[in-house]
Amino acid sequence: MRERTPHQHTSGARRRPPRAAEPHAPGGTTGRPCDPALAPLLAQYRAVCPGRDEREIVRGYRVAERLHRGQLRKSGAPFITHPLAVATILAGMGMDTATLVAALLHDTVEDTPYTLGELRADFGDEVAVLVDGVTKLDGERWGARAEAETFRKIVLAAAADLRVLVIKLADRLHNLRTLGFQSPEKRIRIATASHELLVPFAERLGIRVLQREMDDLAFAARDPDGHAAAAHAVAAALARGPAVFGPAIGRIGPALRGHQVTGETCVRPRHLYAVHKARGGDVDGLRPGEAARLLILVDGPDTDCYIALGAVHSVLHPIPGRLRDHIATPKDNLYRSLHTRVVSPDGDPLEVIIRSRAMHPLAEYGIVASVREAGDHAAEREVAGRRDLVWLSRLLAWQSAAPSDRFLDGLRADLAPGTVAAFTAEGRMVTLPEGATALDFAYALDGGSGERSIGALVNGRLAPLSVELRSGNVVEVLTEPGASPSADWLDFAVTAHARVGITEWLARHHAERSADAGRRLLAEALAGRRVDLLAAEASGDALAVARDLGYAELEEMYAALDSGSLRLPHLLARLVPR
Repeated sequence: MRERTPHQHTSGARRRPPRAAEPHAPGGTTGRPCDPALAPLLAQYRAVCPGRDEREIVRGYRVAERLHRGQLRKSGAPFITHPLAVATILAGMGMDTATLVAALLHDTVEDTPYTLGELRADFGDEVAVLVDGVTKLDGERWGARAEAETFRKIVLAAAADLRVLVIKLADRLHNLRTLGFQSPEKRIRIATASHELLVPFAERLGIRVLQREMDDLAFAARDPDGHAAAAHAVAAALARGPAVFGPAIGRIGPALRGHQVTGETCVRPRHLYAVHKARGGDVDGLRPGEAARLLILVDGPDTDCYIALGAVHSVLHPIPGRLRDHIATPKDNLYRSLHTRVVSPDGDPLEVIIRSRAMHPLAEYGIVASVREAGDHAAEREVAGRRDLVWLSRLLAWQSAAPSDRFLDGLRADLAPGTVAAFTAEGRMVTLPEGATALDFAYALDGGSGERSIGALVNGRLAPLSVELRSGNVVEVLTEPGASPSADWLDFAVTAHARVGITEWLARHHAERSADAGRRLLAEALAGRRVDLLAAEASGDALAVARDLGYAELEEMYAALDSGSLRLPHLLARLVPR
């Protein structure tokens, strides 16, 4: 968001945006001529959402342009080019009008004198909620906690409306596109944060069109040599692609027709960072099948995807154990497709993805596809109501208990790539990050199961809580009413939900033990002076002394006594009558 130079407003007085409705011409545009800079945004909006009213977009642009006037980006370009670019990215994806207006205004509250209250009065609650969700917390006020608490704020805002996250991702994408104007240190910092926190959000929302570009731009900033090597290797592999993919496609087409399935088969290049990671950075000798995959778009219903799979396997030898059915078991981001690994006619391994045309928008645009289908009036309900996103529920379950200094680490762990889908004995699917253990599974069910767990049955066999789970495992958590967490659990707990729950329980239990020890110490000392602590507590005298000493509760005073931060003679002087 903030990439600007010091600015001056054109006048010393604060100027509010116009609220009066402006005269408009046919076609939904205002009667006043539009700034040429707005033309690309309107062109994208008309191409994806023809016939919609453009007046609010034009008004939002005019307000943003006036408020940001005099501000410059590091590149020297007017600052308004940034919110314009963010809105244009979102328009090209088919986002609704309120999201585009919020994108145009998303830096006004943070970087100009415009207040959220004024924005709400001028553009309504819906736009104000979206802008507030992406507005950073004040670094001067929050200090070292600002970044963590800003991300916590975004997560909570996304729980109410996922469009907040979509705007944030488009904002970061444009900042990555213009990263070359930043200092080398800041380039690395922004690119690293993008890979660790923002790209995973794009993946969780299923917005592959953003994920791929953000991945590669951050990769180029963090590892220019690795990026160049991957680009060269992929280009060379794709140049050899027709000789590998051509014969395979030549077999697939007739096989599909023979099974009465219509569809389209095309070559889908992988993005550079995915290739780099898959090869561990060693891209020498990259084969075409590693640089691209075959995508089959089936015209019929979901069942035709399985028929197409059989057709492919009838002409290209499948590699055992490499079939993944994300139609029957969608990913956390609702992605649905079949993935299979086959051998090409020339002996090269190839990955083939099969999905219906109805699945394709969701596979490419994720949650945004819901907005495109809903249209302006239903967009807010459609996006805000997505409670079927398991990853978001998991984040919300632990975030409130995580202090600022641990929140970002927990967020990185929870958003780490790779997932494991395990099942309860009743068939409920539990999605966890790779490397998760039976203990993580227990905490994912509910905090009570986690705290009371003593072991697990994995596929019917007894296993320790530390056992690492695999996709398809059926897990039954074994519990005992008197069981409790151990500090040793932190050695193998992987998910933030489990780690925060364990840490919170241990801290609470330590505080309880410390309070009990302090109370016993005080009770013994008062008994020697013939004062009954229980009576002092019942009368409220003990609590009054605690409050007078600055403690909100008796337990806090007793814990302070146990730790030595409150001296016993000092407390006795307050409680023993003279």
